[in-house]
Amino acid sequence: MAHTRRKVLAAVLAASLLAPAAAQAAPADRQRDPVQALEQMAHPLWSTEPGRFTGDLRALGEMIGEAKVVGLGEATHGSHEFFAMKERVFRYLVEHKGFTAFALEMSWSAGLKIDEYLQTGVGDVREVAAKNLAGSPWDREEFVSLLKWMRAYNQAHPGRTVHFVGDDVGAPAVDDEFFERITGFVRREHPEALPKLTELYAGLRPLDAFTYVRKPVAERRQLAGKARQALELISGMRDASVEQNARFIAQTAEFLTIDPEDKATLPEFMRLRDRVMAQNVEWWQRRFGGKVLVSAHNNHVAYLSSDYPVHPETQGSFLRTAFGKDYLPIGFTFDRGSFLSTNQAVGGGDWEKFTVGAAAPDTAEATLDRVGYEDFYLDVRTASARARAWLDAPHPTKSIGTQYPVPLEDVKLAKSFDIVIHLHDVRAAAKRS
Repeated sequence: MAHTRRKVLAAVLAASLLAPAAAQAAPADRQRDPVQALEQMAHPLWSTEPGRFTGDLRALGEMIGEAKVVGLGEATHGSHEFFAMKERVFRYLVEHKGFTAFALEMSWSAGLKIDEYLQTGVGDVREVAAKNLAGSPWDREEFVSLLKWMRAYNQAHPGRTVHFVGDDVGAPAVDDEFFERITGFVRREHPEALPKLTELYAGLRPLDAFTYVRKPVAERRQLAGKARQALELISGMRDASVEQNARFIAQTAEFLTIDPEDKATLPEFMRLRDRVMAQNVEWWQRRFGGKVLVSAHNNHVAYLSSDYPVHPETQGSFLRTAFGKDYLPIGFTFDRGSFLSTNQAVGGGDWEKFTVGAAAPDTAEATLDRVGYEDFYLDVRTASARARAWLDAPHPTKSIGTQYPVPLEDVKLAKSFDIVIHLHDVRAAAKRS
């Protein structure tokens, strides 16, 4: 808060001291500079940490309105402030807007196991995190904190519990225990169909993605066909949850028909993955009602991909088709700081810390960072003409995922998000201890 106030004071003093010089500036330059217009619509963010004063989030709640599904992005897969803000925003939405589910871009099967812990309390939160988040970008202390809060909330509100949803395909693995959720049901309720189902799942059960993709593409396509047949078989048994589990197996098998050597097909599989993530969120919301916060990278929750044509269609675009104006995406930007990623130069490997300095002058972050608040958010739907012209235009923007370094991507903020949160500085997320 002190940093924000100092920045506002500095901006006021600068405006006063430089007023005579500014008066001589060319009117066209002033009209093209969107900072003043952006500042007029910005709402200061006093903290990114959960569990503190939430008065600065009231305007955000008003912007979200009655949306049933909110996508909350991140500009890196490994910065503390993005993850902490997700917990802070989720808490606010649960307590003030009736949200009941946190959906994350991780496998449906792992999400079920985490949710079982949240509902029952059986097990230890760190063991649950270690088993289901290990190796992923979410294997961080910030997500342990989120799970602790969700469990505590459920203990205090047994009649209105919150849920955790994994909305992604089954990587890195779908274990035998998950397949048993399907075959066990069939064994109990429709034993006559068990031999056929067992035959269809042969070669798939259990599924380790890294081993599985070594099978010939033709064999994987054949197995994906069998997974679809298994889904058709289960669909006639009228149990929605078991059917969804079988759908997840079919989704995963279809995604794993990807041929890593055929780069021309990569966009098709990128589209498939985002469609699957949207379908699983939609299934959850339609089945159980309530409101869902969808956590993913900016380039998933956005309406518009900034990595076209490699990433042709986003989870956000599919969710907009499914929910219309009941879907609302929020994107993050940051000026400088640190994050965890893997080293692109060596083709991946362990998560390590990277640091970037102040954004280059021509970037979206450099312009946003000139606004008089250290951290802030704004509703791009209500932008003035001057601000809108800048927000509609493409600007080089950081979009950092599981590998770094990567080039900046041209992002049209107003075409991609309804709300943008800008942070001046971020630090690397904390690896789970």
